[in-house]
Amino acid sequence: MDMKQLFPLILLFFILFLAVSSVSADDDKSYTIDQAFIDLTIASNGLLHVDEQFDYTFKGTYNGVYRDIPLKSGESIDNIKVSAIGAYPVLKQSEENGQKHLKIFLYADEAHTKKIHDCSVSVFISYDMKNVVTLFNDVGALQYKIWGDEWDVGVGSVITSITLPGNKNNTYFLNPVEYTVNKNSNGTTITAETTSIPSGEIYEALILMPLSDFNDATYAKHVNEDGKDKILKNLNDSISSRNFWNTTYLILGLLFILSPIGAIFTYLKYGREPKVDYDGIYERELPSNDSPEIINALIDNKDSIGKPNMKGFQASIMNLIDRGALRMETQENMDSEEKILLIDFNNVDNADLSLSEKSLVNALYPFAENEILNLSSLNDKLSSQRNAKSFQEDYNTWADHVKNESSSKRSEYFDGRGSTLISAIGFLGLAFGVVIAILGFLTELGNGYISILGGGFLIVFSLALMFVPEDIFGRWTKEGRLFYLKWSNFKKFLKDNSLIKEHPPESIVIWKKYLIYGTALGVADNVFKSMKMHVPDISDYDDGIFLYHYYGGYYVFSQAFKTSESAANPSSGSGGFGGFGGGSGGGGGGAF
Repeated sequence: MDMKQLFPLILLFFILFLAVSSVSADDDKSYTIDQAFIDLTIASNGLLHVDEQFDYTFKGTYNGVYRDIPLKSGESIDNIKVSAIGAYPVLKQSEENGQKHLKIFLYADEAHTKKIHDCSVSVFISYDMKNVVTLFNDVGALQYKIWGDEWDVGVGSVITSITLPGNKNNTYFLNPVEYTVNKNSNGTTITAETTSIPSGEIYEALILMPLSDFNDATYAKHVNEDGKDKILKNLNDSISSRNFWNTTYLILGLLFILSPIGAIFTYLKYGREPKVDYDGIYERELPSNDSPEIINALIDNKDSIGKPNMKGFQASIMNLIDRGALRMETQENMDSEEKILLIDFNNVDNADLSLSEKSLVNALYPFAENEILNLSSLNDKLSSQRNAKSFQEDYNTWADHVKNESSSKRSEYFDGRGSTLISAIGFLGLAFGVVIAILGFLTELGNGYISILGGGFLIVFSLALMFVPEDIFGRWTKEGRLFYLKWSNFKKFLKDNSLIKEHPPESIVIWKKYLIYGTALGVADNVFKSMKMHVPDISDYDDGIFLYHYYGGYYVFSQAFKTSESAANPSSGSGGFGGFGGGSGGGGGGAF
């Protein structure tokens, strides 16, 4: 790799290093707002006085905190005062884009030379707001966000006190109601305490007061219309909407239960295997006369019954060698003591081949020279993207032909309605899970997390369903069940050396069949191991089937196939009043 290729990798590594370093640094610096005290005083002249206390706990070094107070059209703020316990504050304030920005520097010493570090600080802010209290023709009203949605972090709890100008006929509402732990009203004072409020959430008060409580209200906003009925309607609509969506997210989150119920129903209806009159422990003889690639497709590949895999491809090669259509030879390797495996195609034209067997030959023949394929060089040839793609296309053609040839037996032996239904449940569940989880992330409602959890579970469960073997929710017919059990017991016999030891084959011909079908069933190594125990002079047999295994043909072909898969698919080299949340105040803040 030259420097031109290496430089982007070095740059990427450097960027990742900086990102990890910055994240690590941020992990060492954090703060919380443990509690907030918000006192509102509504004067008879319409002036709103606000006293705020925020109890911070800082981990690491900080310059200070900031507070943003939104101002609607016509609203104003003045008489801002700041103090602190646990630090020495310095206030800098500005106003832009309809927002008052308070930047409060906090120092550890009176000389203002040291930043605060690993400490607890209580910050006090007081100010007056004009044109926030609104006087309609029939009622006085204040809608105020006690806690705004622009805070960088949540708060452990909010304790609120609201002092009213009169002590009769006052009506108040605190929303969302799920955050209120307790509340009380003794006439002129309303108090409330909340649970923790996460970042991005609002806690709001709406207060309706008699007009008689106000006198010369020059600091209030005057609206020449009746407002009470409209305010209450907007409030009820907002609460109803919030309750509706909270319920909706709860229902969406609980919909995940439908997927497991659907899977259980599918299994009970379509997945339970029929009972058959068969109690065999193992099978010594081939249970049927089907070709090895057909047995591989029907028995070994449980993920997609009827579709063969590479073991079936190799078993078919061995079957062609055994029938003489292909010849396996060895040749001395001049560079090492190992033997070179060669496949001779000279007899192919004289053989009676099925469509799948012809496609197998077509997949290998392009890599032969003078009718001879050197298996030792196949891996190098398939490392070429062009060759690899060509081979993969031919391999897929072979697999399709085998699938077609096994389709009649699959239809007769296997009922795939359950596996088809479970695939549909999996795909639909995955789609719904993603949508439900995204909706949960997008909402600020309390039940959004239920949607996130339900959607997450649905995604995981649906993905799991997609990888379940086909015969879990599908089932064999009675004939198919007998077919499956016999071949499974034959596989068990081939895999168990002790069983073969008790009942060894009587001829080399049977051993060859064991090797061919053992390859199709994925237990060829076990068969060859047993064969070496019972036929000590196996290396003396000049037979293609034994040569293929003895000199590692299975391994060579497996590696070549993996190389072709990688080479054929290389990585690319080349993102209004009363409505909830409509109140004044709120805003947010943070630390810097």
